[in-house]
Amino acid sequence: MRKGIGKPLACATAVALCLAGAAHAQTWPVKTVRIIVPFGPGGGTDIQGRLLGKKFYETMGQTFVVDNRSGAGGMIGTEIAARSPPDGHTILFTTASLAVSLTLYGSLVKFDAFKDLAPISWVSSVPLVLVTHPSVPVKSVKDLIALAKKTKLTPANNGAGTTSHLSVEMLNQYAGLNLPIISYKGGGPAITAVITGETDFVFATALAAQPHIKSGRVKPIAVTTLKPSGAFPGVPTMASTYPGFEADNWYAMFFPAGTPKEIIGRMNAEIVKALKSEDIRQFMASEGADPVGSTPEELGAYFRKEYEKYAKIIQSRNIKLQ
Repeated sequence: MRKGIGKPLACATAVALCLAGAAHAQTWPVKTVRIIVPFGPGGGTDIQGRLLGKKFYETMGQTFVVDNRSGAGGMIGTEIAARSPPDGHTILFTTASLAVSLTLYGSLVKFDAFKDLAPISWVSSVPLVLVTHPSVPVKSVKDLIALAKKTKLTPANNGAGTTSHLSVEMLNQYAGLNLPIISYKGGGPAITAVITGETDFVFATALAAQPHIKSGRVKPIAVTTLKPSGAFPGVPTMASTYPGFEADNWYAMFFPAGTPKEIIGRMNAEIVKALKSEDIRQFMASEGADPVGSTPEELGAYFRKEYEKYAKIIQSRNIKLQ
């Protein structure tokens, strides 16, 4: 190669690749986009996924279809997404359960979430709500801990290994307690156990808690997100009593790793735009969720932080699959 030719040629090649990537992002999607929800139909992930898919169709002119692939704490659907072609036509829409299940399922997980998934955006932040039976004589987290140290209190949770379960384990750690925990098969049965007086309190999902708080059948004590929730005005955070206590039942979207960054960037922009729309914001408020919209890098960093936090809790408390 003659002197002086290499650098201009390399620059021209880089420019051509950037232009090609931008053109690819502008023409994408060229076919139906599959949104894999690794849980059954009817839940919060499924409902949000379908609503967002409709919004994406309105702005992008291509169909986005939810594909429910439940099982193994969300690991089955997540692996399908991770193994899909990285062409922008498969999206994983999942929750904080991903950060829990990676440790809980251990060697049964046949993919590397940090290498095989490409973050797109943190979609929404959903608190768990610490609620008690109205007869439990407490008004704050400090009251609850003081009572738990004097008498036997029994917490419920939404299932072994859920964020509801791990929130009780965190409470045990922060407060120096060792409360026995009763696991139920889902948020509905768990909060029903509190309503009937079978158990004393539960970290309930926002959706499960809202109607029972309004009816007075349970009493809200605190939310588990670091910031107060707009869906529960006046309810303090767990972190106001125990700094660092956080359990955000977040929702987020990922592509298979290797998806062109231009497509990731465009999808991120579409998510952020959708979350600013009035109908999405109204829906989120009704579900007890706060829309977020983050950069891919912010989601990646937060996901790793969440994974490390829950891994430490699972290992220190010796939590096993049941």
